Amino acid sequence: MSTFQSFPSNFVWGAATASYQIEGAWDEDGKGESIWDRFTHTPGHVFEGHTGDVACDHYHRWPQDIELMKSLGLRAYRFSIAWPRILPDGRGRVNQAGLEFYSRLVDGLLAAGITPFVTLYHWDLPQALQDAGGWPARATAEAFVEYAGVVSAALGDRVKNWITHNEPWCVSILSHQIGAHAPGLRDTEAALRAAHHVLLSHGWAVPVIRANSPDAEVGITLNFEWIDPACRSAADARMAREADGRFNRWFLDPLYGRHYPADAVAGYAAALPNGLDFVLPGDLDAIAAPTDFLGLNYYSRRVARDEEAADNLPQEILADRPRTEMGWEEYPEGLYGLLNWLHFGYRPPKLYVTENGASFGNGPDAAGRVADTRRLNYLRDHFSAARQAMNNGVPLAGYFVWSLMDNFEWAEGYRQRFGIVWVDYETQQRIPKDSALWYRDVIAANGFEAQPD
Repeated sequence: MSTFQSFPSNFVWGAATASYQIEGAWDEDGKGESIWDRFTHTPGHVFEGHTGDVACDHYHRWPQDIELMKSLGLRAYRFSIAWPRILPDGRGRVNQAGLEFYSRLVDGLLAAGITPFVTLYHWDLPQALQDAGGWPARATAEAFVEYAGVVSAALGDRVKNWITHNEPWCVSILSHQIGAHAPGLRDTEAALRAAHHVLLSHGWAVPVIRANSPDAEVGITLNFEWIDPACRSAADARMAREADGRFNRWFLDPLYGRHYPADAVAGYAAALPNGLDFVLPGDLDAIAAPTDFLGLNYYSRRVARDEEAADNLPQEILADRPRTEMGWEEYPEGLYGLLNWLHFGYRPPKLYVTENGASFGNGPDAAGRVADTRRLNYLRDHFSAARQAMNNGVPLAGYFVWSLMDNFEWAEGYRQRFGIVWVDYETQQRIPKDSALWYRDVIAANGFEAQPD
């Protein structure tokens, strides 16, 4: 028996993208070089040497893409601004052509009845700032505030929903410690300095955005993992707690006035010979600037297992559920758990799921249909988990599917497809997949059947 799951009348149904992943036009109209331009143009970093030089050519095809969004009934569109398109040198000289591009995009969205949600930073730092020290340098936080001021002053009369940063964990740990993303460093201390300066830049930018757009809502987006111990042993519980401290709470706690978590600080001691010397007086107060919402990006869970503990117990959770083509376990219960944990533990005024989706490579058949049934089911299951959390009182205000269309998937290049719209990268043809058509119906009905008949 199927059950219809309805949502509040003002619920925001949207889709999300990021500038470097879709825009292309990497060196046009005065745009400066970004760290992702440099990273992808350096051999060995990205699958088969793929780059975002053209990507989905959204820079030239944005009117067509807005028509596509309108045809799907999207109520909102989350996109990011390319910092080097606005300030080619990171600071100082403003590139008016870049501002005008985003101004036209915002006007086009509003004319189509689509609410713009702007992310100021989705990883494409100007290379000039990287050359001067990048995010490990405090000056980059100062530069971000200048950039946020320029953009919010230009668009703040029309954009009323602002996200300062997307996934500070990726900006810092993935990019500076693990080295999988630009700038590709492997230095834990540099990663932690970068993390602090990203959070600090957020806190400093919030009042600037509010001044330029007084009636806007401002927040930040973090990526989260739901973390389960592999068994009920003390060893696996410690491993899960450590992972939660480094992945989730290191970024979340300072935003809500709890400073950096003491257990995680202790765990990083070996990598911080001078302790948290980069945290200056007033920094933690600045980071905890009140915000209007928290954005949550969720894809999968982590099962924490201590393989070295001699007294560990047999593993109970094997994470043997179906996996997406990224290798990520499909686990909607993790979204339910995180939404409840964030609401009851931190009390943000409002929550958005700012990214959720799955990579499956289904292409068009002979009739041009893209039958991506697994993505459709993935989204349905996660929408259901979100609705269940709302039933508990979680103030979830909207949901942005990742992604509007197939695009450049960072180090994976073009071999991973997260879009609800198929993109033929040779012709730039867009084809809504079955998941997009289903999503269109969900938006029109403001709900869906939780289980198929």
